Amino acid sequence: MTLKINGKEHSISVEPSMPLLWVLRDVLNMTGTKYGCGVAACGACTVHIDGVATRTCILPVSAAEGKEIKTIEAIGETELSAVQKAWIKHQVPQCGYCQSGMIMAVESLLSEIPNPTDEDINQKITNICRCGTYQRIRTAIKTAAEYRAAAATTKSEKSSTSKHKLS
Repeated sequence: MTLKINGKEHSISVEPSMPLLWVLRDVLNMTGTKYGCGVAACGACTVHIDGVATRTCILPVSAAEGKEIKTIEAIGETELSAVQKAWIKHQVPQCGYCQSGMIMAVESLLSEIPNPTDEDINQKITNICRCGTYQRIRTAIKTAAEYRAAAATTKSEKSSTSKHKLS
């Protein structure tokens, strides 16, 4: 079986029913994705599959074959993402255990809803933080949305300026 993870293909030989989480952690040694509950309730095991935040502790690896898988290892690979910058600014983590899954869920949320309301956050971010940093998480989500919007505006302005220089 071949999996495409973070833009690279990985050939693996495992039972098709093995949870994707264990393939990532135990077979491929990608330990950023965490085991939390084993029933897809807490979200510590969240990755993106074809751009959608997906809990992997109960997902058979066969369900991910032929799909684009993105793990926490790919977020901020070259520079910190807006979400990571907001997490640092607001000192979101305490123990940090849930953070990889939380960040993956928030990255997905902001890709789908660039300026989420509190209700959007309540509906889409159902990951559990055992330390209870939910207010900091909410504040960081809103800050990350602002960072992304500012970056998009800057990129648009640079593109517009480049077009005028060519005229």
